[in-house]
Amino acid sequence: METKMKNGLLMAILIVCGAFAGCTGDTTDDSSSSTTTSTTTDTTTSDTSTSDTSTSDSSDSDTSDSSDSDTSDSSDSSDSSDSSSSGGTTVSTMDAEDGGYTYASNVDNHRSLMADMCDIKTHAANGEWTAAKGIYTNGKNAEKSDGSYRTLAGFASATGKAHGYDAYYGVDGSVDAHIMAALDGTGDFEGASDTVRYQGIAKLTANMGMVAYTIHEINSAIAKADAGNVDNDTGAPHNWDEGWAFFHGPDEQVSCSPVATLNKRGADFGTEHTDGMANTTYAIQQAMIDGLAALQAEDSTGYNDAANTVVKNVIIAYSQAILKYTSKMDNVDNGEKYQAEAYAFWKTIEAYVGAYTDNACYNMQSHTMGWVGTSDSAACDSFAWYEDYDMGGTTFTGCYNTVSHTVAEGVDQTQCEGGFSSATHYVNYGATAMNDILDLTDATQLGTSYDVSAWLQPAWDHYGITAEDIGTYA
Repeated sequence: METKMKNGLLMAILIVCGAFAGCTGDTTDDSSSSTTTSTTTDTTTSDTSTSDTSTSDSSDSDTSDSSDSDTSDSSDSSDSSDSSSSGGTTVSTMDAEDGGYTYASNVDNHRSLMADMCDIKTHAANGEWTAAKGIYTNGKNAEKSDGSYRTLAGFASATGKAHGYDAYYGVDGSVDAHIMAALDGTGDFEGASDTVRYQGIAKLTANMGMVAYTIHEINSAIAKADAGNVDNDTGAPHNWDEGWAFFHGPDEQVSCSPVATLNKRGADFGTEHTDGMANTTYAIQQAMIDGLAALQAEDSTGYNDAANTVVKNVIIAYSQAILKYTSKMDNVDNGEKYQAEAYAFWKTIEAYVGAYTDNACYNMQSHTMGWVGTSDSAACDSFAWYEDYDMGGTTFTGCYNTVSHTVAEGVDQTQCEGGFSSATHYVNYGATAMNDILDLTDATQLGTSYDVSAWLQPAWDHYGITAEDIGTYA
């Protein structure tokens, strides 16, 4: 196996938004959300539509298993500094609130993008790839004051946006690259079935795409507030509003937004605040409402704390989604579909958790991995075999690492003492392993039910996420 000596991947500012008061997702549809991190507050200490008409996943938009209900230029980037296209002081003609969040400014144009999302899903569900791509690249429902259209592709392909995807993947317009691969059937979707392509288009656009919009706007809001611009129409509150518009959208199209995923996963994992509303939804809802008030009051502690709460709960929700669908990849009839869903949900948060997945050492004799936490390559030389060793009142026999204090499973004494080497140290191996099983071009990954919690645990530790927060998949 080729040795991988990568340094830890960069994590850009993560601050995801979303206040979802009273927004319960349509049980027939699933989208997802994302996260970000405050530049001034350690996230480890943070507290805690028309309905989609797609026919390919009638029981759960993030599942089509009947047994489981389950181009534009960069100026079209939703940057609120362009008041001519983003609303600004123009009087809104839409409802004053969505999902319990009351807007401080006019973000009608941004809210209208969720209708594009619904239309894209409908076309993709019918295998109408060209039509879906046309709406993604050219727009349809979010007409700006100059007659042009705001588009989903405009932001996703833009460079220099305040989200962490491009820095993590090392590619400008990385969000667009992922979505276009699904739309065109290229890259990770080369040779993919219609079912897999639909999941890629619907889930990546609604989740990775809309979350990226959200992250950018939340980060932009904090930057403006830090600079003293808290005007409702042109300053930080306006960007914060845009973030909610992208994350939730109009109540009529909420089933096509990331919000629906959170509520569904709450039901799946027994983590509901109320019937139909996940704990994560409620926590983010309150954080968004509180964050807006904090921006208006120029309370930096308040809006940074709100952002950190959003981050934590977004990581929880998407972790639940990943756990669910990787565990279902052994399904004979729908394994590839579940793999595609897990892939899209993983890509939504990979940039925020990938750098926190544990390091590992490859054993050249057993061809297995020994986890070493965050320890460097030298730890790979520190595995030793212990026989009936007293460890704090318990007797231990096995392969123990004296630096990382971890145990290498599945190796005998010979393999433990001679198979590990600092030359085979893998940085962030959890993310590497996740990408391996979610390789849509590798059918050999199907047919197995995976428990990926060990790969995500270090990220949960970083964000202060507990087992109770995650819940149990029923």
